[in-house]
Amino acid sequence: MLAVLKSCTLSGYEGVLTLVEVNVARGFPHFDIVGLADTAVKESRERVRAALTNTGYKLPSERITVNLAPAAIHKHGPGLDLPIALGILAASGQIPVTARLLDTLIAGELSLEGKIRPVKGVLSMAIAAAKNNYMHMAVPQENAPEAAAIEEVNVIPVSGINELVAWCKGQTDIEPAPVPKPKGNLTSQANLAHVKGQLAAKRALEVAAAGGHNLLMLYMV
Repeated sequence: MLAVLKSCTLSGYEGVLTLVEVNVARGFPHFDIVGLADTAVKESRERVRAALTNTGYKLPSERITVNLAPAAIHKHGPGLDLPIALGILAASGQIPVTARLLDTLIAGELSLEGKIRPVKGVLSMAIAAAKNNYMHMAVPQENAPEAAAIEEVNVIPVSGINELVAWCKGQTDIEPAPVPKPKGNLTSQANLAHVKGQLAAKRALEVAAAGGHNLLMLYMV
């Protein structure tokens, strides 16, 4: 059986939508992840295996293939743990395939006991979700305030696999994370978007700001 869930990975500082395609079929027990996954993503096999076992589910003793699309983009970090785990549960018939499960962008790292740990780049992922008209985004509880800065997306904070499964089934409602209020008085300032041209220079500024890097600016008099 096949299940396809939505997630997001980072390419530089930008979020790139990623389809997590999970197929569970008859055959010798095997668990493979394809689609230009780095070491952290491939290691998710062991995290997912332990997390499912320790939350009352099971890893099917069948052939499990996980494809991360688009395959041409490198996938980094452990943020795909959670959608891979839910994809396995859906593809193996352990949980129903609901509209909430299919229409929610899901990201999060798993602990061996099934807890959901925070990941990096959630703000960029939320921006990507909004651009692609996703209404819901399930993220680790610690990341929820960051993602909630994007008002167009309902951010669902979760702390464990069972909590997210119950929400996807409609057995429980989780209050979306509130949009954070700005601190202090807002003042009108120049916006980088107002600068015409200078695409390379603007990208350098964005990369420096996103990564917290030092930047030396020179100008001709």
